Amino acid sequence: MNAIVPGAVDPGGRAAPPEFRRIARAIEFVAANARQQPSLADMAAAANWSEYHFAREFRRWTGISPKQWLQQLSLTAAKQALDDERSVLQAAIDTGLSGPGRLHDLFVTLEAVTPGEYKSRGRGLTMWFGTAQSPFGEALIVRSGRGIAFLAFADEKGVFDGFDDFRATWCDADWEQDDAGARQIADTIWRVARRVDRKLTLWVHGSNFQLQVWRALLAVGQDRTLSYAALAASIGRGSACRAVGSAVGANPVAWLIPCHHVLRANGALGGYRWGLERKQAMLAWELARSVRNASRRRPSTSLVSAGSR
Repeated sequence: MNAIVPGAVDPGGRAAPPEFRRIARAIEFVAANARQQPSLADMAAAANWSEYHFAREFRRWTGISPKQWLQQLSLTAAKQALDDERSVLQAAIDTGLSGPGRLHDLFVTLEAVTPGEYKSRGRGLTMWFGTAQSPFGEALIVRSGRGIAFLAFADEKGVFDGFDDFRATWCDADWEQDDAGARQIADTIWRVARRVDRKLTLWVHGSNFQLQVWRALLAVGQDRTLSYAALAASIGRGSACRAVGSAVGANPVAWLIPCHHVLRANGALGGYRWGLERKQAMLAWELARSVRNASRRRPSTSLVSAGSR
């Protein structure tokens, strides 16, 4: 690991690989045309691949066939998830556990940055950062000795949205590049070929309200979605949908704090700071994995707050 000057941090992000982008286009096509039950040829055409190549790449990426995934993608299932989301989410919150239906046995805890740590701007802290491949393109992962502090995905230009602001917040920290460490964390998060039993801690900075929203998101099951209104109601702030939406958008740790599970009340995707194409792909990937690994749970995460502000 090489120590570097914070202002010179260059995570070396790369755009998502073309295979991911083709799969994402096909997923978007199928989601928009699920009622018509598109054929394998239709899906392959959306990805601009032959049927054989598309089926092979889709199975490699998700672990199931396109047909199996399509069978699981129904408006009835989506509506049922929204209808019963509140009771399931509240039960998880009440027990203090990460949400049900996770793919791995990974407990994710969230801790808050203390006011003193935030005021110091990272003085005396080391921030390790690195990039790693994920199922959704290049990911940038930043961690301190307290836990994972930032996770973002590269856009088409290789830029990690939010990283510059994050780096400015911790401008006095010692920054060290550690791609090997990032790859190890990515393997823990997304490796599904074997059972995982590990604990990840998130160390984040946010207002008390943001921390409340992010903790509620940790209780959302891997195979569940919910509306902004339902998320607001789950924390007893039913009239604060807009504020909840802002907190969701400010999430500093993609995927592990699953803000991609929040949809509009009509089931539309809504927004996502790392791209709607990627959000659609994430939901599809999780659905496929839940079908294949019904007996497994996704790594659970705990949130350590970097302090309220």
